[in-house]
Amino acid sequence: MAVAGVYAGQPVLESTGRDLGVARESVGWFVAAGQLGYLVGLVLLVPLGDVLDRRRLIAAHLGLVAVGLAVAAFAPVAWVAFSGLVVAGVFAVVVQTTVAYAASISPPGERGRNLGVVTSGVVVGILGARVVTGGLANLWGWRSGYLVLAVLAAVLGVLALVALPADVRTGDRRYGQVVRSLGGLFAEPAFLGRGLIAFFLFASFGTLWSGLALPLAGGPWHLGEAQIGLFGIAGLAGALGAARSGRWADRGNGGRVTGAALVLLLGSWLAIGQLGWSLLLLVVGVVVLDFAVQAVHVGNQHVLTTAYPDRTSSVIGGYMVFYSLGSAFGATATTALFDLAGWPGSAVLGAALALCALATWVLVDRHDVRRVADPVTVRSG
Repeated sequence: MAVAGVYAGQPVLESTGRDLGVARESVGWFVAAGQLGYLVGLVLLVPLGDVLDRRRLIAAHLGLVAVGLAVAAFAPVAWVAFSGLVVAGVFAVVVQTTVAYAASISPPGERGRNLGVVTSGVVVGILGARVVTGGLANLWGWRSGYLVLAVLAAVLGVLALVALPADVRTGDRRYGQVVRSLGGLFAEPAFLGRGLIAFFLFASFGTLWSGLALPLAGGPWHLGEAQIGLFGIAGLAGALGAARSGRWADRGNGGRVTGAALVLLLGSWLAIGQLGWSLLLLVVGVVVLDFAVQAVHVGNQHVLTTAYPDRTSSVIGGYMVFYSLGSAFGATATTALFDLAGWPGSAVLGAALALCALATWVLVDRHDVRRVADPVTVRSG
């Protein structure tokens, strides 16, 4: 529910921009606003999970997600909608608090599987939101999707407070210390490498999903919002990718799976780029892309939470900074590039970002191999 609010605008960008008087080349900001809010929340809110009871954090943050989405639903002008989406994005980092919680309470042999389960829910939220908001927009306009998600987030916040076990933080760590330690992560090569993979990975992901509505709404397809939203169903293959990759990581195959998935990501753009004449190839490309993205994403989280077991909230929050920046870049770049070069331009951008992710993984994997081979490095951590 939380992450759905950040992505709900993707299938209705054109009608939202038209209703609120936003130029076509700038409508990507309806998604980027939530992503930039998400970035702020990652830095300032997620570290709280290493200090406070995560159950209360989850409930409170879901309530504030509901407030932001309600503001967007009733916004009379664009800046009010942007403000509401920023608020919803800031508190949508409840997703990462939940991921960190799952990692911290999982036995080592089950951590990947449990991360896969939680991330599957995230994938369903990201892509299911497109189906729901596209269908609702076709019936009652773009505002209805945000309103429904606001109500659901509020209800879920109450349920989380009742159903989740308490998670009282122990020890003498304080919020300021945790935030400072988060900053220190960005100087560590292992963390930075995984973060850069995430940046390019989700920039490629955002290039597809934030720009897809524009060519589908135009010629030769002229699809409606509900029809565009249905493409989210094809992307739900990512949920399967998340669940399976977690189990593969538990078996020690995370590195090979990440490399293979990044190759699949690059290849998916060959099919996606054929949108101008084949919707079938587009669907195939979407399935492959979403599977690959979530397989890499879970693998990255498994590596980092295993390497930093005493501060899972901080490390997930820091990692997701790269996710947020990448998604925001993809959302804004694809809509601007579409006006200049059409969908072929967006497809080239998505493929280039996928290639950058693959190249970064090659460098990171070599560094990891050298690190394991160097006993001095291993002893020094």
